[in-house]
Amino acid sequence: MYDLIIIGSGPAGYVAAIRAGQMGLKTAIIEKNVIGGMCLNWGCIPSKAIMESAKLFSKIGKESVRFGIEGIDKKALSFNWNKAIKRSDGIVKRLTTGVGFLLKKNGVEIVEGEARIDSSTTVLVNNRLLEAKNILIATGSKSPKIISNDNIVVEPKETFQNRELPTNIVVVGGTPVAIELAQAFHLIGKKVSIVVPAEELMPFADQYIINHILARLKKDRIKIYYDQAIPSTDGQYSNGKLILGDEEIDCDIIFNAQRRKAILPESAIDIDLDKDGYIQVDENCETNVKGIFAVGDVNGLSYYAHIGSAQGMHVVNYIQGIKQKLDLKKYPLNMYTVPEAAQIGLTEKEIKEQELDYKISEFPMSANGKALTEGNTEGFVRILSENKYGEVLGVQIIAPNATDMIAEAAAYMEMEATIYDVAQTVHAHPTVSEVFMEAGFEAVDKAIHK
Repeated sequence: MYDLIIIGSGPAGYVAAIRAGQMGLKTAIIEKNVIGGMCLNWGCIPSKAIMESAKLFSKIGKESVRFGIEGIDKKALSFNWNKAIKRSDGIVKRLTTGVGFLLKKNGVEIVEGEARIDSSTTVLVNNRLLEAKNILIATGSKSPKIISNDNIVVEPKETFQNRELPTNIVVVGGTPVAIELAQAFHLIGKKVSIVVPAEELMPFADQYIINHILARLKKDRIKIYYDQAIPSTDGQYSNGKLILGDEEIDCDIIFNAQRRKAILPESAIDIDLDKDGYIQVDENCETNVKGIFAVGDVNGLSYYAHIGSAQGMHVVNYIQGIKQKLDLKKYPLNMYTVPEAAQIGLTEKEIKEQELDYKISEFPMSANGKALTEGNTEGFVRILSENKYGEVLGVQIIAPNATDMIAEAAAYMEMEATIYDVAQTVHAHPTVSEVFMEAGFEAVDKAIHK
């Protein structure tokens, strides 16, 4: 008898397993593919590794002379996709090996195979019936497959593999992942188009961030085609052209980066789903079946790895009787675009819907000394605060390191800090993080360097 059986070893599952092991729970984790799930193996980690290679390539080609570096023959510069993939593979192997080590170190049994939930307390895997007091579903999600008899579609699991990259690339999807992929290809000199199945980009992002990213995509001549679902390329692709109504797009290869849908484990019992096919959960990520929980992408509350991890730890604490509130608005939303974008708390639209009295204070990266020395002046920090007491309601950042900088805003949100606290927090000089202090002063009175 296990205290906890976890199905799926992505960030939601393996973090929960390690936490459970640390708390002395007898735990098993079931994985049918590879430890680390999509994020570590063919998602978050390899995509960020490739993006860094692409950004470095672009910076050398465009800015080396401005930084005082001479002797580089720009015509001789080229991007070797397969060597960049080799570097990425090394990082993935190191991380997945580390996760496996931590699971074993904390006494978590790793069971290879496909799980079937037989009852509220039993899971069948490889004809072995495992019994547990609690079951945690962390099976993740996947993009709806694009059918193609033309063999031009690359599914997410195959994205970061060795191949010869052609000139004309189409990315299908409207999430930050799709934009990140499109921008990476653009940085290495490819002609890129984005086909969005929905009517807008980047769901959940504040409109201010969306507008900035749209302006950057326009500047980079990455064309966007909205409201164009492509379940199949049959009849839509011919002679190097993707046909969308009256539009013909140059297309040699398609990368599928559509918004993902839940991967549901086989189950002999009825677990309630919402209208979009995600597992329905309550405020503690428990399903309609007592003792069965669902965390991460599979419950549809968020598609961010760190939020899945937070949900997993919350469930383990809940099982152990530790009562906490799982407030997703206090977790950052990171977008690894160029430049990076991040936000936390309420969006301006949500603040208006709640009819809150608020103000906006903003400070540009172009007025920050460290950003100027780095040549990274695009972007801003934007703080939305409540007028009466000055409580920070939301923060949005556009900056090259926005996904790291948002952690400071997360601390403010967790402590229910006011804009006065932000203004009084001393930051070392010169650092990019000084923009927080400046935005704080802007809300209280006036920014020092603006």
